Amino acid sequence: MTKRVQLRIFPDGRVQAEVQGIKGKACTSYISILEELLKAEAVDSSYTPEYFEKETVHTGISDEQSVANS
Repeated sequence: MTKRVQLRIFPDGRVQAEVQGIKGKACTSYISILEELLKAEAVDSSYTPEYFEKETVHTGISDEQSVANS
């Protein structure tokens, strides 16, 4: 899934944001970025199911290569 932030702007000026495609606690770093960009403050937040998933990091190095180079 592509990493993205979906914003909804309501007529009264409220902004709702949902981070999609980012697993684990990394998604929470977007809160401060959005607050700065929008010159706003988060008043409520909740976690999506992706928050509770572990992020996997692909290094491009297989186990065989790691052992051979050790």
